[in-house]
Amino acid sequence: MKRSYASLVVLIGIFSIVISCGRKDPKLFRLLSPKDTGLEFENTIIENDSVNVFEFMNIYTGAGVAVGDINNDGLPDVYLSGNMVSGRLFLNKGGLKFEDISETAGILNSSWGTGVTMVDINQDGLLDIYLCVSGGAQESERANLLYINKGDLTFEEKASEYGLADTRQSMHAAFFDYDKDQDLDMYLLVNPAAYEQSVNVSQQRKLNGESISNDRLYRNEGNGTFKDVTMDAGILTEGYGLGIGVSDINNDSWPDIYISNDFIGSDLLYINQKDGTFKNKLSEYINHTSYAGMGNDVADINNDGKSDILVLDMRPEDNKRQKLIISSTGYDRFQLMLNAGYDPQYSRNTLQLNRGMGEFSEIGFMSGVSSTDWSWSPLLADYDNDGFKDLYVTNGFLRDLGNLDYINYQNIYDNPLGDYEAKLRKKLESIRNLPAAKLNNYAYRNKGDVTFENVTEAWGIDTPSCSNGAAYADLDNDGDLDLIVNNVNQPAFLFENTADVFGDRNYLRIQLKGQKGNLDGIGSTIQITTDSITQYYEHYLSRGYESAVDRTVHFGIGKYNSIDSLKITWPDEREQILTNVKANQLLTLNQSSAKIKEGAIGAGSYDSPLFTNVTDSLEISYNHKEDPMVDFKIQSILPHMHSRNGPGIAVGDVNNDDMDDFYIGGAAGFPGKLFLQNSMGQFSTSSFTPEAHFEDMGALFFDADGDEDLDLYVVSGGVSLDNERPSYQDRLYINDGSGNFTRFFDFPDINSSGSVVTASDFDHDGDLDLFIGGRVTPGSYPTPAKSYLLENILDSKTGKMGFKDISASIDNWSKLTMVTSALWSDYDNDGWTDLMVVGEFMPITLFHNNQGKLVHIAPEKAGLLDTSGWWNSLVGGDFDNDGDIDYLLGNVGLNNRYNVSKNTPVSIYAKDFDKNGKIDPVMSYYTDGDEYIVHSRDEIIGQINAMRARFKTYESYSDVTFKEAFLPEEIEGSYILRSSLFESSFLENLGNGQFSIKALPKSCQIGPIEGILVEDFDRDGNLDALLTGNSYTTEVSIGRYDAIKGIVLKGNGKGQFSTLPIEKSGFFNDWDASALTRLTNAEGTMYVLVANNDAALKIFELNNQEKGLFSSIKVPANIVSAEIVLNNGTSYKREFYLGEGYLSQNSRSILLNDIIKAIKLKDNQGNIRTVYDNDSLQ
Repeated sequence: MKRSYASLVVLIGIFSIVISCGRKDPKLFRLLSPKDTGLEFENTIIENDSVNVFEFMNIYTGAGVAVGDINNDGLPDVYLSGNMVSGRLFLNKGGLKFEDISETAGILNSSWGTGVTMVDINQDGLLDIYLCVSGGAQESERANLLYINKGDLTFEEKASEYGLADTRQSMHAAFFDYDKDQDLDMYLLVNPAAYEQSVNVSQQRKLNGESISNDRLYRNEGNGTFKDVTMDAGILTEGYGLGIGVSDINNDSWPDIYISNDFIGSDLLYINQKDGTFKNKLSEYINHTSYAGMGNDVADINNDGKSDILVLDMRPEDNKRQKLIISSTGYDRFQLMLNAGYDPQYSRNTLQLNRGMGEFSEIGFMSGVSSTDWSWSPLLADYDNDGFKDLYVTNGFLRDLGNLDYINYQNIYDNPLGDYEAKLRKKLESIRNLPAAKLNNYAYRNKGDVTFENVTEAWGIDTPSCSNGAAYADLDNDGDLDLIVNNVNQPAFLFENTADVFGDRNYLRIQLKGQKGNLDGIGSTIQITTDSITQYYEHYLSRGYESAVDRTVHFGIGKYNSIDSLKITWPDEREQILTNVKANQLLTLNQSSAKIKEGAIGAGSYDSPLFTNVTDSLEISYNHKEDPMVDFKIQSILPHMHSRNGPGIAVGDVNNDDMDDFYIGGAAGFPGKLFLQNSMGQFSTSSFTPEAHFEDMGALFFDADGDEDLDLYVVSGGVSLDNERPSYQDRLYINDGSGNFTRFFDFPDINSSGSVVTASDFDHDGDLDLFIGGRVTPGSYPTPAKSYLLENILDSKTGKMGFKDISASIDNWSKLTMVTSALWSDYDNDGWTDLMVVGEFMPITLFHNNQGKLVHIAPEKAGLLDTSGWWNSLVGGDFDNDGDIDYLLGNVGLNNRYNVSKNTPVSIYAKDFDKNGKIDPVMSYYTDGDEYIVHSRDEIIGQINAMRARFKTYESYSDVTFKEAFLPEEIEGSYILRSSLFESSFLENLGNGQFSIKALPKSCQIGPIEGILVEDFDRDGNLDALLTGNSYTTEVSIGRYDAIKGIVLKGNGKGQFSTLPIEKSGFFNDWDASALTRLTNAEGTMYVLVANNDAALKIFELNNQEKGLFSSIKVPANIVSAEIVLNNGTSYKREFYLGEGYLSQNSRSILLNDIIKAIKLKDNQGNIRTVYDNDSLQ
């Protein structure tokens, strides 16, 4: 009997394994049948000769969804808007069953419905329905509709009585209390169906409120009517609005408005002025936006208490559709757009990360949400109940009008000559033959680190469709958010969320009971905290595209069974705080229970910032002026220009008065300047004026001639002229000891475009030798310029000076390609400074100093394999306090389209493919598992005209791999470079010549890092770092790298870093930064200098430092390193560099603080002496 039972158990187990192996993993969402749910609706569009895209451009833009409990039975009901069909109202009967009550409810109409929202407009406790209307040629046909809820499941249309029967062809409306008078006002999003001008041509913008495409603002008069106050309120800028988001963008407790505009019209950010007016401040808060802005949503994606902004566009995910529908912008066209007053815009989804203090960083590429094709509605909400807001995106278009072959075909019929009717018939026929862009919608799971994972298939929402409006709501009250989606020519979707069947998916639902005038508490904010994780929510219902979500607030809280604290701030700024709130319940919060909060908003949130901008108070005026060179005129498919890489900064005491002075480089036509410091800590410009026709790059103060004063070396770079011209000659200026400089001409010819200069007595002969990095051969990118190692052959007896190029004697010197930064550093602590070099399309490259002879170290022998990147900068510091030097390296970052990895590198194939005497730098990258050309068909033809005959259509070009695009014999002989690592990184020194590379925090990956400065800024005994970056030189299809705002990395002494928010750091620079250096003033105060390309120099003061006699120690010229001993017994090593970071040289000084016990200096002969002992000072 026992044996039989055991056998049965085994059989059951085997059977279970078989069953489980054959069963698919459960999906988060389940698409329910309309027949089963009763939610039967289809937004059917039928084209004809009078209703078509040529007569009505918005014919395919679809309609929205609104969700709300119209009969207060605790179940959210659904309204689906219709274009050529009437919208319909569905009553939720429970159990995900619905009843169509449209006819009996009295809401059927013949209007072209667009956006819809549910709002209790008359404050009787019942939700009403406001429907936006477009379409009709007659005003009476396009008046917006307001259905007043009579409380018996019937409605009465009363838009005219309320003053809301606007006839301007609107897309959506948002209700909120903009003037804080305790009632709900309305913003109306306008998008005319027939545009009065070309929508993609740069022309003078209308900013006076009189355009037919100007939005409207209606103020609630408090007497049951609304008044159009558009002009008085400052809503004056035209646009083609498709999305509206309401949020307190600047955290001043007043609601602001974000408008995403289609076509060339810039997005709008209306900041509430608290006096009934708004000002468009987009360019002050946001550096660039989407080009064809679609729907938007505003929510806190990273749980930092700040609302972020997501705007959709039309960039496809796959290579084929990218090449088929994304046209080439072109540098000239982009500049025309900027010159006409439009803000920078790029064809992709944009995710604006709120950095605080009115600053946003656009991180869509890095976050993984940049490309969702012809998208409409983004909805940010926690669908899997893990405590982070995920993203749902609707997608598709009834006719694939973006097809570039179709557009070119249509252009034939736009010729004014010929029979109009015949041409129109041809155009209509071509439209009917154009297939639909029926695409899957997208789901992205928030990974909790500002990045998202595409879980479209895993979550079960990959059904192809032409979807537009969408809304979320917990339709079955089971604690997770379901989705309702409005489709064109396809039944509407109802996705049931099954998160409740998964483990650790707890939630909290909240119902708000506001006061008369705003019964639903619109505009309230809620913060919940669970185990130090704080979620933030703003209560506004119009979201995504043409849609409104349910008024019941939803939080996912993952594994937690309770919430530590909950704080709600009501629209009147009264607060309510609850603690130990039980999970998995519907909690009701009443405004009547709230109390007036204590203290001002944000009071005491932050201590004094670490840095203060003192540029104006120091009266140091320097504005870098760049020459107008445009590299794309020479090589049109460059990834970025090389004519605007400066300026550099060198710091040193040039007149021997024991005070730091500095030189900042110029550009061709605008010479650099030397600033001298006086005993009062003030700076004035020297009479020294270098030649103006050079493009300055790196600069270095060093003693070239052994006379114990600092001479000046300046690297000449850029690509403005042909190669091998005198304007690329580097310059050496000899100091007379008083800060007067004379150019030294007996110098090796270096007529190549360079980048960096750094010095060291690498051969221990008592003088300083130079490394000069070569950048690029002008007009022949990516061909590198030559790099040099110049041995100083100073005769100590006669004082005769000279330099000798010995680079040819060093094996594998040719491994150096487009150099950007270099560092002389003794990484193995053998007393000889080694050379570390980085650059563009170049691995981290080591030359070990074997007692005065440089020996190249193979990357695999040092743990540096697969480190080829687009490196910009390199600095050293003992970040783990173990006595050897580790390194921070600035790279291009991850916020770009290339998606590089070890197995998916970005490559460049350089060759004169069309034999016209010019190098064609063709780039490739991996997507969809294959290698493809980066460039669009128009771009590749612009560079290699022969490609026009090979790819006669966009379709023929759209799906060819790189190997199929070129013949093998064409690729043969190409100069090929690859990069597989784009992350700015921490290089840990493991000892024994071995390294381990790790990515720096995500804040350092949102753009290129250029300047890096190392110091213990917060005086905790651990090295920290300042970082700057950005690049405005990129090709316009990818757009400017402009997300870096200035970064303070706080080190923990273990090789780990955390990022200080801007409010705490006070270090802010969002320009195109280059050099980053520090100097000390006459009192020993540390200043940080930030050089910016084509912009002003910025200067910051470190706030927490001691001032006076014992605030810093000057380091003599012969010192190479120091041991900093701390009071707690630990110590770290510090090296002193002549050139580091990006085109930077720092003050040779050590900042003192109360945690330093002793400082021991080591010279280049290995001698050690103690120069500071805190015990002896007591």
